[in-house]
Amino acid sequence: MLAFRGETLSYGRHTVLSGVDFTLRPRERVVLLGRSGTGKSTLLNAAYARLAGTFPDIALVPQEHGLVPQLSVFHNVYMGRLDAHGAAYNLANLVWPFHAERRAVAPVLATVGLEGLGCKRVESLSGGQKQRTALARAIFRGGRVLIGDEPVSAVDERQAVALVEELGRRFGTMLLALHDVALARRIATRLVGIRNGRIFFDRDAGEVSDGDIHDLYRA
Repeated sequence: MLAFRGETLSYGRHTVLSGVDFTLRPRERVVLLGRSGTGKSTLLNAAYARLAGTFPDIALVPQEHGLVPQLSVFHNVYMGRLDAHGAAYNLANLVWPFHAERRAVAPVLATVGLEGLGCKRVESLSGGQKQRTALARAIFRGGRVLIGDEPVSAVDERQAVALVEELGRRFGTMLLALHDVALARRIATRLVGIRNGRIFFDRDAGEVSDGDIHDLYRA
């Protein structure tokens, strides 16, 4: 589905990652690990940009959520399928939401623990609720691939496990960045460690030792 071969990835004019050899195959659940600022987001953004050109059915959970705070939870989730309708339909649904669209969104909200909050403005939500709204938008969009940048960092451990496992049931292929190593081990088929602007390891999850993790995060 995706391959980088010895590539340099940048943020603006600043080189972030060098010599990137990375692949993503169908049905893989790949988790990126590493300290903040090492380039995980850069790799995710590059992967999304390249995949979106080939697979329009790709869902994204950005680190900063990408929500419209003045709009309701319902409208932010509905935005996951804006491209499924024309501008006139979307504008009408913005002004007076259609019952059919509310019915379609409602079970997704229940799945992420936001049942009954569809009418609330996003700006009034807690950090965890905003993150779950972004997850709901991705689930509502659906597709064969999900890319998520710390998609459960603002929820508690029990909720994080349940939400990531739910994503795994709904998306055939996932590429995530996670800060929780235990959660990454639980759901990943492959772990990719990034350190000092380079890929430090890229192995099947069961082949990554505690020593590898220690070396990845050491100062």
